[in-house]
Amino acid sequence: MIVLFALVVAILFGTGAYLMLKRDLIRVVAGIILISNAVILFIIAAGLTRGRAPIYPLPEGEPISDPLVQAMALTAIVISFGITALLLSLVYRVYTTRETVDKEDLSLAEAEDERQLEVERRA
Repeated sequence: MIVLFALVVAILFGTGAYLMLKRDLIRVVAGIILISNAVILFIIAAGLTRGRAPIYPLPEGEPISDPLVQAMALTAIVISFGITALLLSLVYRVYTTRETVDKEDLSLAEAEDERQLEVERRA
């Protein structure tokens, strides 16, 4: 079971890293989403124990599952959702401003803007 979790985490992380190297900003955001999902799955797999629910009164002599893992996974889900919303809003803003999400086109446009500012400063 642990090997399956490790394989899924590795595939998600590898795919996310591959997408983050692409030129399209939407694919970069998708890569970040996949990496955050891999981290959440890793947190869950790291604390994978079987046991009773940690509700008082605790049963004597029986294994109890760790509630910290669930709390950390839920926190990671909320943080990744917030980061995804922020990144998508930034990509949308870049698209409405430049009408492209290609990183190469954006860097060329930024270089052109810097040249334009330099010309205006000299004038």
